[in-house]
Amino acid sequence: MLSKATRKCFSGVINGFRGGPVLFSGNARMLSSLPQDVEAPPSNRPETSNAKTLMDFGTRRILSEDHDMFRESVRRFWTEEVVPNHKKWEKAGMVSRELWQKAGEQGLLGIMIPEKHGGIGGDLLSAAVMWEEQMYSNCSGPGFALHSDICMPYISNYGSKEQIDRFIPQMAAGTCIGAIAMTEPGAGSDLQGVRTYAKRDGDDWILNGNKVFITNGCMADLVIVVTVTNREAKTAAHGISLFLVEKGTPGFHAGKKLEKIGLHAQDTAELFFEDVRLPASALLGQLNKGFYYLMNELPQERLLIADMAIASSEFMFEETRNYVMQRKAFGKTISHLQTVQHKLAEIKTEVCVGRSFVDNCLQLHAEKRLDSQTASMAKYWASDLQNSVATRCVQLHGGWGYMWEYPIAKAFVDSRVQPIYGGTNEIMKELIARSIVSQK
Repeated sequence: MLSKATRKCFSGVINGFRGGPVLFSGNARMLSSLPQDVEAPPSNRPETSNAKTLMDFGTRRILSEDHDMFRESVRRFWTEEVVPNHKKWEKAGMVSRELWQKAGEQGLLGIMIPEKHGGIGGDLLSAAVMWEEQMYSNCSGPGFALHSDICMPYISNYGSKEQIDRFIPQMAAGTCIGAIAMTEPGAGSDLQGVRTYAKRDGDDWILNGNKVFITNGCMADLVIVVTVTNREAKTAAHGISLFLVEKGTPGFHAGKKLEKIGLHAQDTAELFFEDVRLPASALLGQLNKGFYYLMNELPQERLLIADMAIASSEFMFEETRNYVMQRKAFGKTISHLQTVQHKLAEIKTEVCVGRSFVDNCLQLHAEKRLDSQTASMAKYWASDLQNSVATRCVQLHGGWGYMWEYPIAKAFVDSRVQPIYGGTNEIMKELIARSIVSQK
């Protein structure tokens, strides 16, 4: 029988779509990995290169039948709850709060957060299913991944019991939307260049500064703010702390939604902190340990970006394959042209190579063995590939690829931010290079 956490993850989604409770019995496995003393049976699951489509169910040896069942439910959520509404959310510049609450009701937020903290208690690969299905839906608006798998782990891993008990259940329910404020107008990938400053005032802290390009910035009920707390530290990294700032705190406000070339339904804002008074209980983790926490959590953020990049590439390939097999030129479909066939062969090969590497990184991270440089490799290579695939797929669509009504156009503009956020790809190469030249 599946665990309580896993059953919640499945049955919440399926109840909402099939109208009744579903119990899973028999020899179904838990989403979490098998105990170490139990040898997993050999996998006969095909890799994506052998599947009918790159988005098929039942593929990839790192996944199980439990993940397939979960994927079916998650795909239905994106198809029925998000896709029909995404155009109106693009016009509004943000999704609805109702969508967040529906995702919470279906057990789709905080999937990896331990059940004892108020999360779902699922595994990394289940969270990855959620990331991938968002990209397969071609709907970039909901900032679920940042909320669930970037923000929530900071609180779960470093927060006090009071902070965990107060925020995690609400965040898992979708009633408290999270954001993390790292980037500043003068400090992007270089986190040691942060200027936002918090100084002591008795037992309180007074926070001043501003942040920019903050995903979920307008809707956020809770923001993790990266700030300097010790200007005299021996290095900037030794003087950074994290604070939890709630919406409505005097002196804290979000600016207008920023207009972007892509991600039109995802609210992105500048945040302002003007003499914001915070109690000592707002400090997340230990004082001046913020940079250490960031370095611990950034590999997961970069892996998340990499997996979403590969999933987007898989979607764009299938979208383009379908198009060229229907579009006619010179009396036959353009899929009969050798130049088109070769382009498809190149794209599929590169995407399958990328999927193999990213799946390996997912498995490493599930085993807590993913290091920073490998995560940086995955993020830089996969997001560059995503943009290369987007460019070639638009070209294969011809003039229609430039029309907003075609899904490939939206995927093209949405892909451009991937090599920028989470640390630019230039910074990724710098981190990789350091690991190379430091080796003897």
